[in-house]
Amino acid sequence: MFDFKKEFKQLYAPKQAPQILTVPPANFVCIRGDGDPNESGGAYQRAIEVLYAVSYALKMSYKTKYKIDGFFEYVVPPLEGFWRQRGSADGAADYARKRDFGWISAIRLPDFITRESPDWAVRQATQKKKLDCSAAEFLRIDEGLCAQILHVGGFDDEPQSVAKIDEFIIANGYAKDFGE
Repeated sequence: MFDFKKEFKQLYAPKQAPQILTVPPANFVCIRGDGDPNESGGAYQRAIEVLYAVSYALKMSYKTKYKIDGFFEYVVPPLEGFWRQRGSADGAADYARKRDFGWISAIRLPDFITRESPDWAVRQATQKKKLDCSAAEFLRIDEGLCAQILHVGGFDDEPQSVAKIDEFIIANGYAKDFGE
């Protein structure tokens, strides 16, 4: 069974010290939203529930009548996220204003899953889980050159990890680019 964490260790097993890597283009099922990720029952927590429902519908599709060309069994990869804060042009976040976060939460998909399959999975998960999965969308994301660090701890402890990355970027002659 294909496991992204084992096949792409550089991407899915980051170090606790910052590093530079090139992230290749990849397919994702995503949900875009706004708000505090810590809010109980909030948009972020609901998005995670939907992402996993859709991801597992795709993973288990081979047991249904829906067939995906090139399908092979795989382990659903870990959750990923892209974060912004309204009113922050330089990427700096004010963690006291978590309600102003905008995010894209994502789960990577194997390359054989194309734009049509997540549409099927949204319908499947909505019906099976009795959950509105309509916000889930397919995205192909090309991150390119990135700085990465393993964050250990809760959302409120992230500023320390972000500060380490910021220092590393500057010390190694790179610049932050939060382009669209």
